[in-house]
Amino acid sequence: MLRRRTLLMCGVFAAALSPLAALRAVATDVALTPDEARAIAKDATIYGFPLVDNYRVQHSYFVDTGGPEFKAPWNELVNNARVYTPDDKAIQTPNSDTPYSYVGADLRAEPLVFTVPAIEKERYYSLQFIDQYTFNFAYVGSRATGNEAGSYLLAGPNWKGETPAGIKAVIRSETEFAFVLYRTQLFNPDDLDNVKKIQAGYKVEPLSTFLGQPAPAPAPAVDFIAPLSAADEKTSPDFFKVLNFILQFCPTDPSERELMVRFADLNIGGGKTFDLMAFPPDIQKAITDGMADAWAAFKEHKETMIDTGKASSADAFGTREFLKNDYMQRMSGAVLGIYGNSKDEALYPAYFTDDQQKPLSGASKYALRCEPGQLPPVNAFWSLTLYQLPESLLYANALDRYLINSPMLPSLKQDADGGLTLHVQNESPGADRESNWLPAPKGPFFVVMRLYWPKPDALDGKWKAPPLKVVA
Repeated sequence: MLRRRTLLMCGVFAAALSPLAALRAVATDVALTPDEARAIAKDATIYGFPLVDNYRVQHSYFVDTGGPEFKAPWNELVNNARVYTPDDKAIQTPNSDTPYSYVGADLRAEPLVFTVPAIEKERYYSLQFIDQYTFNFAYVGSRATGNEAGSYLLAGPNWKGETPAGIKAVIRSETEFAFVLYRTQLFNPDDLDNVKKIQAGYKVEPLSTFLGQPAPAPAPAVDFIAPLSAADEKTSPDFFKVLNFILQFCPTDPSERELMVRFADLNIGGGKTFDLMAFPPDIQKAITDGMADAWAAFKEHKETMIDTGKASSADAFGTREFLKNDYMQRMSGAVLGIYGNSKDEALYPAYFTDDQQKPLSGASKYALRCEPGQLPPVNAFWSLTLYQLPESLLYANALDRYLINSPMLPSLKQDADGGLTLHVQNESPGADRESNWLPAPKGPFFVVMRLYWPKPDALDGKWKAPPLKVVA
């Protein structure tokens, strides 16, 4: 008979998730009920989705050498000297403003040293450091460290060395694997060769190589398990097998110790073995029902909080300290735009509905107007990008235009009073307004505005993103 060691727990997770998490953890030897199993499965799904989806992307980028999305082996830098198009399908809601560079960091054996060249002050760039929980735990770049050259050391949770000479800062990851995502601003298509030169100046090397010392013993080889598809992540109980695999590389944070004890009642945790068929039939059903409950809770959160503006998408990305273990916010960030920046680095006003609170569709026409002097306030640049649903990927269209951004301003047509109106619709708004047209599919879609390195007026709410209005 399946026994529960913990009934419930207190803390922030309880407040954010199910009512069953509202009491103190208590050791017990009472049979786990289906209701309790269902609540645990729900909470573990909300908690674990960002980790499992992050693993899906990292596996396609750094493990699956024969796959279409493979970039490079672990600890090797790869530069993508182009912007994303509809052909890029691994990451939902990618930007199409900045060519990406990537490093999948395996920090088990030793730290890595990231060296960046001096970059002209007019050009924005950033290195976003993301751990396996999808926390943005550090930045290097224009906003965070400036555009001067420098070397930065990225260390895993078990490294205990001293800061070497020549290192500007030591950056700590709480997980043994991490993802470093570079963005280098592209001013226009003719600027691509300049971006390539900058990317050629990016350098990543093991600490031993940086110091000219012998390398330590390599970390044990990892038998990476197959990830789930994006669709199966929502319904397959194998979700918990993948989560267990990932958690073995994630030392438990003190704030989550009781949570992990609770999850262990369903054999969920780092290094544990989850086997659905080992549970009684009523518990099996409770687990799958709990997964469905998690997605129902996300749907409610999106419709009642995000779509209405009561919860900001800006609050879904950041450090562990910033998110305060709000797992629903972390899940919503991963679902709607995994690897989004922390709000000091970028803001993402998103349009899922129009000014009449109806979902966006190519069956209607929309206009987004910035009043004179009210363009998005940024230190770097802004953009407006459209994503087709349900895939949340860029929409292939005859213009090959996936966004409109501030570097395009000289080619955009201003309104008579100096304002700017952008047209979001399926059919051309006419030759005289086509420069301001963001093509939309015939069916559902959403639009994301990006403000890179936002100014205080954007961060403190003095500037508001303009509404996306239905055009009669």
